[in-house]
Amino acid sequence: MPWRMLERAGGGSSPPYRHGFAQDDAEAARAQWRRVADQIRPKPPKLASFLDKAETDVLAYMTFPAAHRAKLHSTNPIERLNGEIKRRTDVVGIFPNEEAIMRLVGAILIEQNDEWAVQRARYMTLETIAPLSDDPTVSLPAVAG
Repeated sequence: MPWRMLERAGGGSSPPYRHGFAQDDAEAARAQWRRVADQIRPKPPKLASFLDKAETDVLAYMTFPAAHRAKLHSTNPIERLNGEIKRRTDVVGIFPNEEAIMRLVGAILIEQNDEWAVQRARYMTLETIAPLSDDPTVSLPAVAG
C-alpha cells in the first residue's frame, strides 16, 4: 500500500504527509504536499510520482469552507450506513424481487437522512451547504408518502 510506503519513507514517528492536512488553506496544503513529495523523491521515486498524481484528489476537500473540512475527511458515516444496510439485508436473507430490496434500502436511506438532519452539529446541513451551490433555491425533494 502506498501510504505504508510513505510512512516508512518519512523515517520519523509522524508520517510527513500528515502535515499537508494540517494547513489552513488550499494553497498552503498544496505547497506542503509538494514539499513532502520533493523530500521523498530521491528515496522511492515511484512513491513521489504517486504523490504527484494523487495531489488533486487528496486535497480536493480543501476547496470546501473550513467548517466543512473536518466532516469531509472521514468516510465513517458512509461506512456506518453501508454496514447498517448490510446488517438489515442479511436479516431478511432472500428477497422475493428487486423491488423489495429497493424498498428496504430506500427506507434505510430515508431513516438515515432523518437522523443526519436532526444531528446538526455532527453532519453538514443543507443550510451550510447552500452557499456552495450555484442554485440559490437549494432544497430537498418532497418524499412521496
